[in-house]
This record gives sequence, C-alpha cells and structure tokens, in this order.
Amino acid sequence: MPGAPMYGRLPIVKMLLATLAGTAAISAVMLSINWDGQEASTAAPKIDDLLNVMIVISSFVFSLVMVMLFYALYKFRAKPGDESDGEPIHGNTRLEIAWTLIPTIIVLFGGAYSWKVLNEIEDRGPNPMTIDVFSQQYAWSFGYPGKGMKFIEGEMHVPVNRTIQFKMHSADVIHSFWVPQWRIKKDNVPGITTTAVVTPDKVGTYQLVCTELCGFGHASMRAKVVVESQQKFEEWVSGLKKEIPEPWLEVIKQDTETNPSEPLTAGGA
Repeated sequence: MPGAPMYGRLPIVKMLLATLAGTAAISAVMLSINWDGQEASTAAPKIDDLLNVMIVISSFVFSLVMVMLFYALYKFRAKPGDESDGEPIHGNTRLEIAWTLIPTIIVLFGGAYSWKVLNEIEDRGPNPMTIDVFSQQYAWSFGYPGKGMKFIEGEMHVPVNRTIQFKMHSADVIHSFWVPQWRIKKDNVPGITTTAVVTPDKVGTYQLVCTELCGFGHASMRAKVVVESQQKFEEWVSGLKKEIPEPWLEVIKQDTETNPSEPLTAGGA
C-alpha cells in the first residue's frame, strides 16, 4: 500500500526464525563453557541454573537486535548517488508496544526467578552452625562461638553437609567473602554484621578470596578452607588453643548493637 509505514513490510516470520537460530547457536556455545568451575555447595547448582537461563535470554535479545540491525542496514540502505531525504514516517503503535512489553516481561521474569533462588539459598534450616568471619587488611580469621569461642587465623574448617551461618565483621574497610566453588559472595562492612548462609556438600580444600579492592595487599588476602566430615571437624576444632581475642569480641558487640541478630552462640553446636 502506498505510503504505508516501512515497518509493515518487515518479513516478521523470517526475522523471528533468524533470531531463534542465532539464539540457539549462541546459547550452544555459551552453555558449553563451565563459567563457574566446580560446584561444592547446595546453592551452586541453583545459581548456575539461573546463570544459564540468563545466558539464553541474553542470547535471544542479542540475536533479535542484530537481526533487526542488519536487516535495516541492508533493506533501507541508500542507493549510490541518492542524496534525497529519508521517507517521512510516523510512529508504529504495535511496534512500540512490542518493544516495551517484551523487555518488561523479561525483566519481571528474571526478577521473580532470582528472588526464588535467593530465598532458597538463604534458607538457614532448623539448626545452622555459626562461624564468625573477621577481616582486616589483609588477613582473614575465624571464630567458633559454639565451640568454646575457639579462634584461628588464615584457615577455616567446616563440616560437610551442614548449613553454616557466617557472621562477617570488618575491622577497617570493606572486604568481600567469596569461596568460588560455593558461589556465595557477601561484603564484610565496617560497623555492621553481614550474614551469608552456605551448605558445603563436597569434601575438599578450597580458597577464600577477598573480592573487594581493599588496598595494596588485596590480591594476597586469601585463606585456606577445608570441608571435611563432622568427626574430623570436631577433632580439628577441639585442638584449637586460642579463643576469640577481646578486640574482635568488641567488634562483634558493636556490630550487633548496630545490626541486631541472634545471640552470638546461637546455632553454634
């Protein structure tokens, strides 16, 4: 029809098929890569599944934009020597509704799915074990309030298949608690107590990494993490000689006054 908007002439079916083909090809490549490494906690598969879903959705959006872009570059290119003004067009209500509605649906879906996963991985269960995580430039140390206030620097042991509630404190600047195989990452913020919940499900030795730039020694701020049987954990923790030092007890007190939580010894058994 003469004078009809150019959008009415778009080959919608062909463009959609090209978009789906691009989505499938990109997703096949991206999903074949193990982006996060070994899964070593009950949260890890759920987080990895969420990532995979977001990869597929992102592949669809990218393919759709690229198909439309290249179609427009080819179909509506100016002929050699054509220096005339472009054809005047008006808005297309259906197109505007589509490009508003589709991103809205994607964002709402991603938000709802992420919320569901977050609720699941932050479930503490009936009897979590509490470990205090202390951070300072540039070292990690750990307290076991339910085990006689035992304390150790640079190394943390946890029992396998036991939900751990980490209560995290910082003595100076913001640090960030991250064991890659657990997938959980949480900032240690001065003045407040932050909490992370993890259930390690694979025995092994891992590494705790600070992922918040905290100064010149940031790259070396690491600690050994050992996941072992309950029996071996009990033997290890009973052999610790030090108790949580008074300065760190004062930090805990100040943090919990600012950000009230369960008593220090809750869930520590």
